[in-house]
Amino acid sequence: MAHPVPPARRPELPPVHGAVICVAAPCLVISPEHGQLTGRGLEGIYRSGRRLLSRCLLRVAGRDPVAVQGRSLGADRAGFTATVRTGAEAGPDPDIGVERVRHADGTERITLRNFTARRHRLPVEIALGTDLADLAAVAAGRAGPELPAGVHTSGLRWSTDGGAEAVTTADPPPDDALASAGLLRWELDLAPGEARTIELRTAQDRAGRAPAGPAAGTLSEARAEGDDPRAEEWFRTSVADLRALLLRDPSGPLDAFLAGGAPWRLGMAPAESLWAARMALPLGTGLAAATLRVLARTQITGRGPDAGMIPGPLRGAGPQLPPGCTGTEATLAFPVVLAEARRWGLPEAEAAGLLPAAERCLDWLRARLGEDGFLADPAAGPRRCETQAHVHRAALLGADLLDSCGRPGAGEWRDRAAALRERFRAEFWIEADGPSGGRPAAALHPDGRPLPRLTAAAAHLLDTGLLGGGTFAPGLLDPVRTEHLARLLGAPPMDSGWGLRSMAAREPGHNPFGHRSGAVRPQDTAVAVAGLAAAGFGKEAAGLLRGLLDAAEHFGYRLPEMYAAEQRTAGSAPLPHPAACRPASVAAAAGIHVLAAVIGVRPDAPAGTVTLAPLAGAPLGALRLSGLRVAGEPFAVRVSRMGLGMVEEAADALQLAT
Repeated sequence: MAHPVPPARRPELPPVHGAVICVAAPCLVISPEHGQLTGRGLEGIYRSGRRLLSRCLLRVAGRDPVAVQGRSLGADRAGFTATVRTGAEAGPDPDIGVERVRHADGTERITLRNFTARRHRLPVEIALGTDLADLAAVAAGRAGPELPAGVHTSGLRWSTDGGAEAVTTADPPPDDALASAGLLRWELDLAPGEARTIELRTAQDRAGRAPAGPAAGTLSEARAEGDDPRAEEWFRTSVADLRALLLRDPSGPLDAFLAGGAPWRLGMAPAESLWAARMALPLGTGLAAATLRVLARTQITGRGPDAGMIPGPLRGAGPQLPPGCTGTEATLAFPVVLAEARRWGLPEAEAAGLLPAAERCLDWLRARLGEDGFLADPAAGPRRCETQAHVHRAALLGADLLDSCGRPGAGEWRDRAAALRERFRAEFWIEADGPSGGRPAAALHPDGRPLPRLTAAAAHLLDTGLLGGGTFAPGLLDPVRTEHLARLLGAPPMDSGWGLRSMAAREPGHNPFGHRSGAVRPQDTAVAVAGLAAAGFGKEAAGLLRGLLDAAEHFGYRLPEMYAAEQRTAGSAPLPHPAACRPASVAAAAGIHVLAAVIGVRPDAPAGTVTLAPLAGAPLGALRLSGLRVAGEPFAVRVSRMGLGMVEEAADALQLAT
């Protein structure tokens, strides 16, 4: 038993909240806001976790440009504006404008523009350097010195004894290249108002090959529009960030999956990749199917106690609980994502090919359930609240999947789910006097004692999963307890005003920056919004939705994986977490998930129906989503200011259910 991958011991992660990050996985660029790559900290151009260029310092007319602005221009590129005073003109005005556009693929275009009425002959120097270090070594402060450079046709190259190599080429070629100083030089002649551009391209080998892009057609060209223009920008940025985080699987290059996030998890993160694919189902089933195939190839086979499990690393759970295994979460999510992808229109042939892996996940779950009917995580450890929610969802949607595909065993899993509901209500619910009416425990200790903490994990009790006919599976809580939980999630101790806290503000050990002990994680808020909307608690759902949208606006619509849960006040802004990934797949997918919940699309492609259940009160006013994919065809839907839903485009075989 036991075989989760232990987390690597590492020093404190360097802060990245002030960096401008471009990503087109597996390519990554981390720049300071002024745009000059100095070689300090994490700065640099990376490919597949290796730093190809750490230093790129521009000097014009012997001067360092004065930084004016640095900003993201999209998920995969950033722009930096600076000016230069050459001294040829009196007064404070700059003579030369400098625009730098840096792309995640290692391309940078530097444009110099003459602002004056006289001709300028400008000496331009670019100092380059690299250590060819791994990102992990850079983060740990073990990168080592810069490597000596060699001249390579129109640029410079670096290499290590181990065979790693990087090349930076320039167009136009430099007038002079000094390998000993890592320096490229030009003399540019600029007439009044004229602009000249130098393009740098940094690659992993001398051929300068660009990395292969993700599999085509993974995500649809969807868009949002409506009364609140922020919804359109949030949706657009979310889709762009998801595309930027797509990676090909080396074992099956036609399959793409979502990396966890940049810069720390630019690779497979099993639970997060599945969660993000699930929340992105309105953009098509291709990503979910590919992610399931990738994870099925990692599934443990044979007859051992872990047979059927999808491996995953441990993840910290805050100060009160030991780390949990993301492999447990991914294994429970596998049959759920497959079942829901079928409802959104996954072709039956693809579903059939993935069904054996889903059955192995259920076999693993059967073997791991304890005598008390709960699932411990890790084995012999605590019974976590959210884990039981994942178990219950896997059992009911797994049964639905087995039934729909003509496989045996559905009755067993429905019986197990019913038994789990009884046990959960009896043992996890902590009764209380007063208006709150109690709360779910965060976990049960191995000896059965409850951990009485209110955390965002409770939101998973509302996320029950989509069944046929546009209905949701029953939850672990009865209606009365569901209402109590809805009120708790919408109250100030949990709702920071910027989203749902990962632990209530009044709980012992609350830390507004703690990733499991207080900080806002957009995924949790999105799960809560969708769950509250499905359960009929529109007021609470709308409050959390507005807070998350307001936070997205402050973060340029690119939500980080977490941010501080300081209480919102007049004139305040959400505080970034210094070590958070941004972009992050689950945070990007959260924007898709909550806006789809506002529309209330509930498809059942096998039955040829789609149900609309818009969020009551139309909290964003009129909203239209187009370019979605249901049953493999374009789907567009609109919700009016009165909260009335209307399908505008759909597959011919789909009928609107009443």
